Amino acid sequence: MSIIDYFKEFAMLGAEWVLWLLIFLSVVSVGVMFERWRYFRRCTYDPADLSNRVMPLVRAGDLEGARQALSRTPGTEAAVLDEGLQAFGRGAASVEEAMAGALSRERPKLEKHLAFLGTLGNNAPFIGLFGTVLGIMGAFYKLHVNIVGGTSVVMKDISEALVATAAGLFVAIPAVIFNNIFRQRVRRVLGDVSILSSILFNYTAAQAGKKEITVD
Repeated sequence: MSIIDYFKEFAMLGAEWVLWLLIFLSVVSVGVMFERWRYFRRCTYDPADLSNRVMPLVRAGDLEGARQALSRTPGTEAAVLDEGLQAFGRGAASVEEAMAGALSRERPKLEKHLAFLGTLGNNAPFIGLFGTVLGIMGAFYKLHVNIVGGTSVVMKDISEALVATAAGLFVAIPAVIFNNIFRQRVRRVLGDVSILSSILFNYTAAQAGKKEITVD
């Protein structure tokens, strides 16, 4: 039995299993979208408000109070600032390194499962098209076996096969939309982290400069 014969037998399975695969992927993608929506909703707050609550405590020398305020605030921004405050007494360079390390640890939480949504959005149409091709191959094979029946033998199978392409697009479009929305949210968070980190770093550097002037 040749490879072509094996592939013909595989094509005879039709597009139904591809549709079930797309349904499964659709359910998983909806779960990912809901999980990401809950995560970002829980961690959404005004970075300016966070800075206004924390920085006065830092300027007053109440680092413990500032860390307690951060502990009541979920999200990447608060986690990064907390690492910076832990290194506050070791100088501006240590603060910068601590915040950079914290951001590296927090970033995977922001981007969790987004690669899945991006991959699904890019490839679901091809999965559906693959199912359509298999379905059409099976339909024409049936026509070959029952040539007397004419086109009526294959039209139903071809129409069912085209459903797979539509299903692939149906799965891909929401995945692409929500992936773009969540990616934009990640960029916003990273921008807020950059601004808040700069505020803390500049303040630390200014304090170190004052100490050097005092010593001189």
